[in-house]
Amino acid sequence: MHLFSLLFIVMFHSGTVVKKDALPVPVKVTKVAVAAPSADHTVALYHECKLEGLLPYEAFHKCMEGYNKYKPAKHVVAICDFSKTSDHKRFVVVDLDKKQVISNTYVSHGTNSGDKLATSFSNQNESHKSSLGFFRVGDIIQTTLHGPSLLLDGLEKGINDNARAREIIIHGAWYAAESFVQQYGYTGKSFGCPALPEQAMRILMPVLANGSLLYIYAK
Repeated sequence: MHLFSLLFIVMFHSGTVVKKDALPVPVKVTKVAVAAPSADHTVALYHECKLEGLLPYEAFHKCMEGYNKYKPAKHVVAICDFSKTSDHKRFVVVDLDKKQVISNTYVSHGTNSGDKLATSFSNQNESHKSSLGFFRVGDIIQTTLHGPSLLLDGLEKGINDNARAREIIIHGAWYAAESFVQQYGYTGKSFGCPALPEQAMRILMPVLANGSLLYIYAK
């Protein structure tokens, strides 16, 4: 028997199989899910920021869900709490790095959203109603009617993504001042913009501009 034939028989009986163009066995890769911040973490942050009595926990919890989803450039959130009537300070600005409230002030809602309490919301042009949901706060602009103001980009399709077309901005307004509220028992109303007291607006503009997140909440 030739040496080559003998070698083949030995390899066959030993169970060794030689394949000329053997392919590598694919390796199964297991994806490791990145856990979202826990509810316990959000509760702890709510208390660390001392938001009790200023803001419902539900509003803060939903705001943080949006914060983790949209990942704003600034670690600052402004929460407009339309579950309260306009004679309450319902615009809360929180620095999440320092874990502290920067501002708690009055804010107006749209004239067609309701009287003291905003109950009706819209994304439509000329509705003169407020919109709910998440907005990116953009550049400081100069307006003829309101002076320095902040652009808003609505981040939720069908809910507030028409903000630019509607010219919805954050601006200062005399009718959002505390003196107006004390005299009339409520703030005046806007055409849908979250309007702040003029003094608060001057302070908050550089804090909010270019990358903070605005969340407008209602029950």
